[in-house]
Amino acid sequence: MIDLTITGDVAHVVLNAPEKRNALDARALDDLGTAYDDAETAGVRALVLRGEGPGFCAGRDIAGVDPATDDVVGFLGDRVTPLLQKMSAFPAPTFAAAHGACLGIGLGLLIATDVVYVADTAKIGSPFAALGATLDSGGHALFFERLGAHKTLDLIYAGRLMSGSEAVQSGLFSQVLPASEVQQATEDAASRAAVGATQSFLASKRLVARLRDERLALWDAVAVENKNQAALRDTADYREGFAAFQQKRKPEFTGR
Repeated sequence: MIDLTITGDVAHVVLNAPEKRNALDARALDDLGTAYDDAETAGVRALVLRGEGPGFCAGRDIAGVDPATDDVVGFLGDRVTPLLQKMSAFPAPTFAAAHGACLGIGLGLLIATDVVYVADTAKIGSPFAALGATLDSGGHALFFERLGAHKTLDLIYAGRLMSGSEAVQSGLFSQVLPASEVQQATEDAASRAAVGATQSFLASKRLVARLRDERLALWDAVAVENKNQAALRDTADYREGFAAFQQKRKPEFTGR
């Protein structure tokens, strides 16, 4: 269901249940968290997440779930939310290639990833109008922040799904690409990041998380940037970057 391979300094995590569009049950969520733990232990410098088959992730696997007895609070609060937090805090740049269905928890996986490239044929949004349920996994926060209240509720009430092109035009994700190109473009981006200045990237990743979570004011963010620059001065990559610039050569970063 969840495959992990490591090539050089890049981890590749694949949702591999195409017969159900990579819908996730409790075991799959646990396995996905284990894959991220293993990738972190391996010390990778970038990670790619993608789905096998016709879609990225159709959300929760509700086959056999009895709504009368389903512990939805436990499922979301004890499994989904901690997983998304783990993914968001992964100590290296993370990239996702999204195509086909990106719904519910599948949308949450994208929200918890640093950079998301989407296929023009992707379907993104809230399918819950037909289920009597509500959008979860961070969808409300993302939509409200990027789309505003009116468009967010219009999408939710109608159960309308956005295309990859519309999602990128609305500022939800990074780039839209033809479906045949999105995986390779994502892997190329991760490979570039894996040979970059990892500590510098992590400083930016953590600051962006604070801007999102704490809504830092401009000059508070500038103060954090200043402290980050001072801390990076003591890293090997900072010294290498300066030396390479002065010597007019390409830097060779080690991630330290």
